[in-house]
Amino acid sequence: MFTYINCNWLEPEVMDVIRLFGAEGEAFGYYFDYSGGRFFNCIEYNGEFFDFEDTAFAQDEVEYKRYARRFAKLAFYKVLSSAKGVSFPYGALTGIRPTKLAYMESAAGRDFAQLFRQMGVAEENIVHVGKVLSTQKKVYDDFGGQDLFVSLPFCPTKCDYCSFITAPLAKTAHLVDDYVACLEREIAGIKPLLTRIKSIYIGGGTPFAIDDAHFERVLAAVKSLDLPAVEYTVEAGRPDTFTRAKLQLCRDYGVTRVCVNPQTFKDETLAKIGRKHTSAQTEQAYAMAEEYGFDINIDLIAGLADESAEDFGYSLGRAIELAPDNITVHTLSLKAGAKLKEECPRLQVEDIGAMIRLSRRLLEEAGYRPYYMYRQKYQAGGWENCGWCRSDKVNVYNVDVMEERADNVAVGANAISKRVFDGGARIERYASPKDIPSYIAKLDKIMQERQKLFG
Repeated sequence: MFTYINCNWLEPEVMDVIRLFGAEGEAFGYYFDYSGGRFFNCIEYNGEFFDFEDTAFAQDEVEYKRYARRFAKLAFYKVLSSAKGVSFPYGALTGIRPTKLAYMESAAGRDFAQLFRQMGVAEENIVHVGKVLSTQKKVYDDFGGQDLFVSLPFCPTKCDYCSFITAPLAKTAHLVDDYVACLEREIAGIKPLLTRIKSIYIGGGTPFAIDDAHFERVLAAVKSLDLPAVEYTVEAGRPDTFTRAKLQLCRDYGVTRVCVNPQTFKDETLAKIGRKHTSAQTEQAYAMAEEYGFDINIDLIAGLADESAEDFGYSLGRAIELAPDNITVHTLSLKAGAKLKEECPRLQVEDIGAMIRLSRRLLEEAGYRPYYMYRQKYQAGGWENCGWCRSDKVNVYNVDVMEERADNVAVGANAISKRVFDGGARIERYASPKDIPSYIAKLDKIMQERQKLFG
């Protein structure tokens, strides 16, 4: 239970920290005050009062609120961390983009590391963020333009950890034809909006899950836009959906990059999370994709189904042996709509920190560099998701989307278009309906609203 005095508007920020510690059901009293650059936070918890005073001189209302939120979160973090004897790798930072905060500090002429230390971020993670900024610099500096996203939200089955709108294809196959027809209309409709395309990304779901004829129609629709040769990714997905026919279609239509997403190389874990393929099929899919000359990404998830750090290290080793251009390491997250969240109200992954540290060490030793990162709520141990690349294989789409360095023109169900204004200081969004029937029924309105956003 919460008693607020003079600070109800700070509740969302404060609750992010409280949830981090699993203290949602506990009683707090909270008072906030500001005067002449002095931010005062008083917290009542377990019969004690804790006072915090911080000084910062805000230039305007936006900056004032930024400081107020920052100091409120830090105050609650300090109280709960001390009371529970727990600290988190990113301290009181609860936002999904630590890199964005680092860039803001650098743009203001300040050392982001100083703020991160103030907020309780572990030194190893300050170093890690710095490496990400360095690796992604070339893409980050190319501000502007547009990235195109095409959503194909169909999967063979739904994994336990998945929160996407997808259901087993057996239940949605009757929607595929109408869905693809809508995509064709949408893609044709965005042609006048496109000026400088930087990348194309067809994501899922599992795009390779639909049949060849429908898949080719989507590729043909993109080709009809007559775009220049740019980085072009198909998040092909599960290894058991890979076929030479699909890969040949990708090659014929100019795709340059595919994603093989096993999540783990442990067959026992694959069975537990609802996957219907084996690690041997992952290697077969990878070998097929390699024959066609694509850049390849492999996705892994740390913290799946009672895996130990040793288990995760095994998957990392197998992935590194294949030597893909990119390896993305996700930390397991509890998301609304996922079966895992229904069964597990709070994630307890004992070795999660060891897993992430191991991934950083092994990948760096193998010549990979971190090039983008983001965080999610309810992520095991408060860690992050991180993409790693070899040499110059920084994925433009991932950097642009995560750092919000370009407009994103997105089509399909659950696709979120974004327009970037004022050098990234302001973002406007338009989200299409999440479920496929609603998307199909509302296509005309969707196209009109996107036109307003970009028109």
